[in-house]
Amino acid sequence: MLASSPMLNLRLVRLLWATLISYGLLAAPLAHAAPHPEPINIVVTIPVLKDLTEQVGGRHVRVTSLLSGYENEHTYSPKPSDLVAVRKARLLYEIGIGLEVWVSSLVKNAGSASLRVVTTSKGIALLRDRPNREGELHAAEEEEQGNPHIWMDPENATTMMRHITEALIQVDPAHATEYRSNQASYLRKLDQLRGDLSDRIRRLADRRFIAHHPAWPYFARRFGFQIVGTIQPQSGSEPSALHLHGLIATIKKDRIKVVVSEIQLSQKIPEMLAKETGARVVVLTTLPGGLPHTETYLDMLRYNVLQLANALDAA
Repeated sequence: MLASSPMLNLRLVRLLWATLISYGLLAAPLAHAAPHPEPINIVVTIPVLKDLTEQVGGRHVRVTSLLSGYENEHTYSPKPSDLVAVRKARLLYEIGIGLEVWVSSLVKNAGSASLRVVTTSKGIALLRDRPNREGELHAAEEEEQGNPHIWMDPENATTMMRHITEALIQVDPAHATEYRSNQASYLRKLDQLRGDLSDRIRRLADRRFIAHHPAWPYFARRFGFQIVGTIQPQSGSEPSALHLHGLIATIKKDRIKVVVSEIQLSQKIPEMLAKETGARVVVLTTLPGGLPHTETYLDMLRYNVLQLANALDAA
């Protein structure tokens, strides 16, 4: 006797279900994978903060950097996509100290009540650039205001990373142990690189250079270089003819062999100084990603120190 139509349909359904499971086309009913939580959305102002945050947060974070590495951090103009990113973010990491003058209005326009802004320069002893009568810049400690390019000194980057880690732990305490372990591992690598670069610099007979703009005092202090003049005494300002004349005289008189420029700035004036004096221009970057082989903070430090040291040796 033939089975009834409903029974036949049920058998066909069961047979089809078993076939799909056996070929991996359908997951077995009992094989339920635990859902993985969504990464924490974080916005940072500059690429160095992106790298440090990703080193700490790993797979638990999704980081968006507003600058890519080619822009000038002082004059950056936020895009509509930046506003969207800030609205979705739980954390926003900035340098502070007046570097990102455009951030406050961006955060205000985003209107996110749950967003926390973390200033990573807190607790760092700042340097203040003071031009003397010859237009040279001297660094003096200042508590509240000063040069914002703190990340150019790896010792300061250590403090910045600690701010990043603690803020992450407050937002996501479940992964606190992992975040602290990631931080410790990275800081060991940073300390090793500092030692290697210091060994390279010890062999230099002359460590003097002309800087394009005041981005290098922390870098120079940490690695033992000497800035004897700056093309732009203040960020965003154009040097006067009198100032440039004084720089040319200084380069010739003191036999300065290297002018440090930056990929984020125009090369017109550094090249003019080189033509007038015979000095050599070396183009470095203040932001990871600005030049090939500078994709991470460690890469950037290594590139800047070695390129400058090689230029001074060659000169």
